[in-house]
Amino acid sequence: MDRRASVVAGIRDVAPFLLGIVPFGLVAGAAVVAAGLPPELAVGLSVLVFAGASQLAAIDLLGTGANAAVVVLTVLVINLRMMMYSASLAPYLDGLSLRERVPVAYLLTDQAFALSVTRFEADDVARPWYYLGVAASVWVVWQTCTVVGVVVGASVPESVPLEFAVPLTFLALLVPATKGRASGTAALVGGTVALVLATAPFNLGLVVGALAGVLAGVVAEHVVGTDPETRGEDRA
Repeated sequence: MDRRASVVAGIRDVAPFLLGIVPFGLVAGAAVVAAGLPPELAVGLSVLVFAGASQLAAIDLLGTGANAAVVVLTVLVINLRMMMYSASLAPYLDGLSLRERVPVAYLLTDQAFALSVTRFEADDVARPWYYLGVAASVWVVWQTCTVVGVVVGASVPESVPLEFAVPLTFLALLVPATKGRASGTAALVGGTVALVLATAPFNLGLVVGALAGVLAGVVAEHVVGTDPETRGEDRA
């Protein structure tokens, strides 16, 4: 499959997922306004970070006056899975130069990873171009919806409780991801630790909870992966 056909194939494959991105992008923009932060921050954060869950967490923390170091650390912890995604994609894109790998890394999302790996294994597409079709589509929709969210959020009356949008949307992103014993354990441990440490200074409870969740997930994955009786159950 040539380059153009591969880009089109990527756009076609990701199209059904784009509708699901729209409400989260709108909330990410509107939440900035609700938190009393400048609208420019929503656009800048969206372009710089380009990671839904991380943006929502960062907005929530910035809105409560959290320390900048805590915000950065929280975003990094939430995005740790991108390291695993990158490692999995690397063998398929080993012919790319460093200059070409940078935009690939920047555009990496859950959707881009899942669709690309599946298609790379099953079809003879021009891999970098298929990835571009998927990832660029997600980027355009997300950025557009973030800007629209900022505009709409600014026109919403103050009586409308937009501050609840961030935690509710974050939960909507989290719940579908907790599939299997490892991810369920990570969510349970991380949430419990964050709740226990909710009064910790500088919102450190969220950071410690995230780290505890990641560690618990790794341990659970190792146990599941080495237990013949549970391996098939968890990955079914």
